[in-house]
Amino acid sequence: MEFKEAKNKFVQTWGALGSQWGINKTMAQIHALLLIAPEPLSMEDVMEELHISRGNASMNLRALMEWGIVYKEFKQGERKEYFTSEKDLDELAVKIAQERSRREIKPALKVLKDVSTSVKENSSSEAKHFTEQTAKLYDFVLKADNMLEKVTEYKDNWLARLVVKIMG
Repeated sequence: MEFKEAKNKFVQTWGALGSQWGINKTMAQIHALLLIAPEPLSMEDVMEELHISRGNASMNLRALMEWGIVYKEFKQGERKEYFTSEKDLDELAVKIAQERSRREIKPALKVLKDVSTSVKENSSSEAKHFTEQTAKLYDFVLKADNMLEKVTEYKDNWLARLVVKIMG
């Protein structure tokens, strides 16, 4: 397989996998491109490589920076902005896990807490069952989120790194 074909296959596959960790296809493709680039790329480089518009590139680069996995780099004497990805895969996994918790798990916990504590005490047996089950689910998700937080705090620990890789 030629390099260009292998690179394209990787970028396309990473893009398809992006939805599995909470981002859109183009955002994941941009991340893949920056992850494998030996040098930072300009927005124009990204646009040309992926055949996307400036607006699409700009919006997705900004989102990747919000996730904390893409950074701006400045080159002396250049007016263009350049971008690079987090290259440390352990750090990348930790940042993705933390961001997914913030965007997905924490809001779900809020809803579970609200619904499990809002049903009136003199409710039907169905409502009581609902309250019990959602309270149990809240406790379970809270424990899982706390475990994820502990694992990401101890990323220098080999076991924690392994768990983060498995979960990422």
